[in-house]
Amino acid sequence: MATKKIVKKKVKAIKDKVKKVSEPMTMEELLKGEGEKKVGLKKGQNVKGKITLIKNKAIFIDVGGKTDAVVLGKEFEFVKDYVSDLKVGDEIEVQIKQPENDKGQILVSMRGAASGYGWNYYLEKEKSGGEVTVFGKELNRGGIVVVAPFGFYGFIPGSQIGGKYDLDPEKLLGKKIKTKVLEVDQFKNRLVFSERLVSEPNKVGEESEAIEGLKLGDNFEAEVVRVEPFGIFVRVEKPFAESVLKLVGLVHISEISWEKVDNVSGMFKSKDKVKVVLVNKQDGRLQFSIKRLKDDPWKNIETKYSKEKEFDGEVTKIASFGALVRLEPGIEGLVHVSKLAGATLKDGEKVQVYIESIDVPKRKVSLGLVLSDKKNVLYK
Repeated sequence: MATKKIVKKKVKAIKDKVKKVSEPMTMEELLKGEGEKKVGLKKGQNVKGKITLIKNKAIFIDVGGKTDAVVLGKEFEFVKDYVSDLKVGDEIEVQIKQPENDKGQILVSMRGAASGYGWNYYLEKEKSGGEVTVFGKELNRGGIVVVAPFGFYGFIPGSQIGGKYDLDPEKLLGKKIKTKVLEVDQFKNRLVFSERLVSEPNKVGEESEAIEGLKLGDNFEAEVVRVEPFGIFVRVEKPFAESVLKLVGLVHISEISWEKVDNVSGMFKSKDKVKVVLVNKQDGRLQFSIKRLKDDPWKNIETKYSKEKEFDGEVTKIASFGALVRLEPGIEGLVHVSKLAGATLKDGEKVQVYIESIDVPKRKVSLGLVLSDKKNVLYK
C-alpha cells in the first residue's frame, strides 16, 4: 500500500515538471517563447512569404515575423496593377523596408517582383498586339514620356502620334492614351509605345508598305509640320495604290545647313515649304536632309584654299580662344588668340586672313591675320 502511494507521488511530480517545462506560466515567458520561433528581419533583406489578406490599399504577407508584413501607401500604389492579379495564398518575394515601424508593423516592398512581372506583361503585349493605356507625363526630345502600368515609364515618339492629336506630343499631356507596344528592352530599360497603331492601324500598315518602296536619295517637296529645338518634322507625299499617303519624317538640326544652326525656330515655322532628300529609313522612321541637296563646301577644299594664300573673310564669333572667321557659307576657320597680335576684332567685321593649315577629316581650318606673324595655329 505504501509502495503504491510512493509511485503515485512520483508520477504526479514528473507530470508537474513536464507541464511546467512545456507550458509558459507568465506573459513574459509566453512572449519570450513566441519570439524564439520568429525570424529576425533586417532592412533590405529579401524574403519569401504568403499573402494573407488583400484590401483596397494594402496587402498583408506572412514572412515569419511577429506580425504579417504589409505593403501600403506609395509602395502599394506602385504595384497596384501587379496586385490585381494576386490572391490570398500566393507566394511572393518582398524586400524589407522597415523591420518595425512605430505601429509595430513590418513594412515591405514588392517592386522587385512587380518589375519582373511587368516586363513579362509588356513582352506579351508586344507579341499579341494588345492595347495598353498610358498617361502623358512630360514632353521630351522628339516625343512624350508616359507613365504605364506597373509604375513603368515609357516613351511615345512624335512619329507614333496620329492625326487625332495633330501629330503634336503636347496634346497628349495629362491625358490617358490608348497605345500598343512597339519595343521592349529590359536590359536598356526601354519601353516604346505607339498611339497611331490604335487610332490609325490601317494607315500605319499602308505607310509601312509605302516606306519600303522609298529609296535613299529620293527628293521631295515637303511641308513643315512641327519645329523643335533639335530639328523640324516635315510631311511628304507618296503615291500608294489608288491614293496618296502623307509621310512624316525628321530633318535633324545637323542636316539643315552646312553652316552651324543655333536657332531652328528662327529659320522655320509650321506650313513652310522646303525641299528635302531622304537619307535614312531605318525601323520605318524617315530621316531627311536639306543641306545634302547642295554640294558639301568641304569637297575639294584644299584645292580651293591653298596654304599661305590670302582670302577675305567675316568675323562670326569672338571667344576667349580667338576669333572664328567665315570664308564662305559652311566653312569657318579659327584665328587663335595668340595670332591676333593685339588686334581688336568684332562680330561682322571684314578681315583678310591666310590659310595656315587644313584638317579635312576633322573639318578644321587654322587661319592667321594678314600682317601678323605666321605661326602654327590650333583650330578647335
